[in-house]
Amino acid sequence: MGLLSKKATCNTHGQDSSYFLGWEEYEKNPYDEIKNPDGIIQMGLAENQLSFDLIESWLAKNPDAANFKREGQSIFRELALFQDYHGLPSFKKAMADFMSENRGNRVSFNPNKLVLTAGATSANETLMFCLADRGDAFLLPTPYYPGFDRDLKWRTGAEIVPIQCTSANGFRITKSALEEAYEQAQKLNLKVKGVLITNPSNPLGTTTTRTELNHLLDFISRKKIHLISDEIYSGTVFTSPGFISVMEVLKDRKLENTNVFDRVHIVYSLSKDLGLPGFRVGVIYSNDDFVVSAATKMSSFGLISSQTQYLLSTLLSDKNFTKNYLEENQIRLKNRHKKLVSGLEAAGIECLKSNAGLFCWVDMRHLLKSNTFEAEIELWKKIVYEVKLNISPGSSCHCNEPGWFRVCFANMSEETLKVALDRLKGFVDGPSSTRRSQIEHQRLKNLRKMKVSNWVFRLSFHDREPEER
Repeated sequence: MGLLSKKATCNTHGQDSSYFLGWEEYEKNPYDEIKNPDGIIQMGLAENQLSFDLIESWLAKNPDAANFKREGQSIFRELALFQDYHGLPSFKKAMADFMSENRGNRVSFNPNKLVLTAGATSANETLMFCLADRGDAFLLPTPYYPGFDRDLKWRTGAEIVPIQCTSANGFRITKSALEEAYEQAQKLNLKVKGVLITNPSNPLGTTTTRTELNHLLDFISRKKIHLISDEIYSGTVFTSPGFISVMEVLKDRKLENTNVFDRVHIVYSLSKDLGLPGFRVGVIYSNDDFVVSAATKMSSFGLISSQTQYLLSTLLSDKNFTKNYLEENQIRLKNRHKKLVSGLEAAGIECLKSNAGLFCWVDMRHLLKSNTFEAEIELWKKIVYEVKLNISPGSSCHCNEPGWFRVCFANMSEETLKVALDRLKGFVDGPSSTRRSQIEHQRLKNLRKMKVSNWVFRLSFHDREPEER
């Protein structure tokens, strides 16, 4: 160990968070409808598997894109050779256009102000390197995505100071909460360089309101600091109110070409809206030419392959496909969200009202033995080890109220979701109901052994292996 660097041996990655520990338990005993029906069901993974068939259908109709051909001629050699870190112009234009379409074309994006990165993780870290020095702080509203403790802090040395939001107003960002967080940072002798939000929110599944965005722009204007808006879930908004990008508010307030305009930066990726986390496609959009220049140089440490850029530039340039995909994906998300919420309600569990994302912010405070985070972790362990569901406790998201959990719904089949909800209801209802569930489960296992014909008992779905995050 003495031969390794301090970075390699430090324990600040955040891997010991309950968020990641739940994943580890799932990986030891993953649920499979046939091979391991008693395994842990992964509900801690914010992944969109609901619309793969739409992309697969497009690929079948457009084989040249996947086979690296242009007008029937191979461009393999062209793509195989070194490409500089600015990225393919055709892909940057397609991404800029898709980002505009995703926002109802109410705002436009200049491809020259896009920086390509290997996913949103890389984009957020790159912005930290550009905007903050070691020991500087960014303010983040709670609850926030647990991975930010890794993405923003681990290698950059930056610090996070929470903006404390509460259930009293649906975890909305207020003027007073912003000021209190700023004052707390000053008490800790931390220089505040900016605010980072996720819009729509991870883990809340809610869109940021225009009022909140105005508060944020006023705040960064007064403090002369930056605002990063992580908008990777912008295409997952499935019901009103609709999504409002910070770029739209800047435009409406006629703040273009001002100092505030230059201090607003957007992160986007295709991991959530298109369900392609394995493709590692992220972007930074900045109005500051110096940030674009610095981030572009840093992007050489995490480039998107030329092959991926070519394939996706062709897909995203098909406007009939993107229009139909966005509409159909939102319908499917809405239906799946409804099934989760109604299933939880049947178990006596409520959620924060949400309109976006791949998850719900679930209120289990009434199931705690006491109003403490120790009781929350105790409940979480029971749900992971006894109920066999991996969900994310609110404490891993830095929520300041015990008893909230993030539960994902788009990374599994409808049949698997039903199994998960039945398990949870059995747990809430008590031992007698749990025993009935076990008896029913044993009956189904016996039916499998008897090899009853498909018209009596049919298993038709196999879960896909999840990708990262």
